[in-house]
Amino acid sequence: MLYPTIKIMLKKTYYLVVLLIFSINIVSAQKNVIEKSEYQLKMFNAQQNYFSGDYQRALNTYKDLLVANPSDANLLGRIADCYFNLKQYDDALKTAEKAKSIDEKAYENTALILGKLYHMNEKLDEALVEYKAYKQLIGDSKKAKESHIDQYIEQISTAKALMASPAPVKIVNMGSVINSKYDDKAPMVTADGQTIIFTSRRPGKSDALDTEGDNKYFEDIYISKWDTLKKAWLDAELIPGSINTEGHDACTSISPDGKQIFIYKNDINGESRGGDIYVSRLSSSGKWGSPKSIGKPINTSYWEGGACISPDGKTLYLISERSGGLGFGDIYVSKRKSRTEWDTPVSIGSNINTAEDEGGLFLAPDGKTLFFSSKGHNSMGGYDIFKTVFESNKWSDPINIGYPINSVNNDVCFSLSANAKTGYFNSDRPGGLGERDIYQVDLSNYLVLEKDMIPKFENKTMAMAILKGDIFDATEGKGIEAEVLIFDEAGQKVASTTSSDSNGEYFITLPADKTYQVKINLKNYKLIDEKIDLKTNPGSTTTTVVKHFLLYKE
Repeated sequence: MLYPTIKIMLKKTYYLVVLLIFSINIVSAQKNVIEKSEYQLKMFNAQQNYFSGDYQRALNTYKDLLVANPSDANLLGRIADCYFNLKQYDDALKTAEKAKSIDEKAYENTALILGKLYHMNEKLDEALVEYKAYKQLIGDSKKAKESHIDQYIEQISTAKALMASPAPVKIVNMGSVINSKYDDKAPMVTADGQTIIFTSRRPGKSDALDTEGDNKYFEDIYISKWDTLKKAWLDAELIPGSINTEGHDACTSISPDGKQIFIYKNDINGESRGGDIYVSRLSSSGKWGSPKSIGKPINTSYWEGGACISPDGKTLYLISERSGGLGFGDIYVSKRKSRTEWDTPVSIGSNINTAEDEGGLFLAPDGKTLFFSSKGHNSMGGYDIFKTVFESNKWSDPINIGYPINSVNNDVCFSLSANAKTGYFNSDRPGGLGERDIYQVDLSNYLVLEKDMIPKFENKTMAMAILKGDIFDATEGKGIEAEVLIFDEAGQKVASTTSSDSNGEYFITLPADKTYQVKINLKNYKLIDEKIDLKTNPGSTTTTVVKHFLLYKE
């Protein structure tokens, strides 16, 4: 029998133990609430960083959370997503595959990321499986449209078809003479094939980094010349003159005569704020002058991303995000009004422009075939190179120029020599020296300018000729502006160009091995009416004929 005092003591002890356990549970619950709150806060911050484009900070937070939850498929999927956006594709693939092995539905984007990664590595069947899994997971919803999943599935179909019938071309990386371990892009060649310019983000004009942007070196424009003796390109160097600055300077094209470079500039503190097109001209000393804005109505308060000019100098093709377009960057066309003025640009057409970006313009020396890059048409993946031809007073529906010029990666900025035997483009395909590299393609057996690009195995291609020279006032001995009209042997006008008013230079490309009638009929001057033979040498497909004209006053 217990004494009353002992009973009271035992009851007190019991209540103390119960109270202690209850207190411990409360503290533990409070700790769990705090930990859960911290977890949710970190997840919220990581997601905010992700949606604002700060993938590295989001990645760091997700990885911190993963330490306590190493098998969390949701976290692993989000980490893979960040790796993908940071272009750390090997880590993205490894992490996404781990997430899928744990729970493929924990993070719905895991399947989409895997699909894109398999797609990029030409594992087309595996990519299709993931794309379909993602589509089934999200259903027929707004998210399906925003994710472009149907477009990705179509790209797989296009890639399979084009890879099954590759074009008979030979592609080579242009190597360290042109490329670097940095980003090299936008190769543009003159009509004579003797000069190539491009944009690079290697240390150049300045060793400074774009700390307000992506923390990489600023863009500069480089140039390389063809060595006719060595039959090789010389080492690329910063273009001479006043083009490159301490900021971003990117070329978008060089005129066929090699006298003008069209440049994209975006200076948030200057007149090109928002992105505008500028022009630099080659001086008689061989140096390039300070770029000048092409002005209105070409440039607007919207983004203008680049331009190229026709061989006769009368038509400008440009990329713009101005209002009234179909998508982001659309292609527009403008006609020259005078030496310094252009008409208001008009859309090239809804069969060319899409809801996606179009860009990377190049007008072939034939003056009617326009090459551009887009992911809005039947692309293999990312951006592909397409062509459209101006015929019957309208632009034809775009044609994908085929595999292996195009790949499942991004292939952009195609340019072409006058004889259509050699092309150049940039790509981020695997195996390059840097982020993007410049490639050269042998088109000897591929009629890229023909309507259907029928493969050709005979050693014959269309011969092209360059007719150029100066037009002088015979009395004053200085250059003069005049229109040069070109007629074929049947008397039909086939081309025209206008000489420069500063030095009288003119330049035009024409099909070779033909005889043309050249006429210059300028008011107050005697008519020029001469026959010119544009013949190529045996074994050659390109010729340059220099013809000067003296105009005598009546």
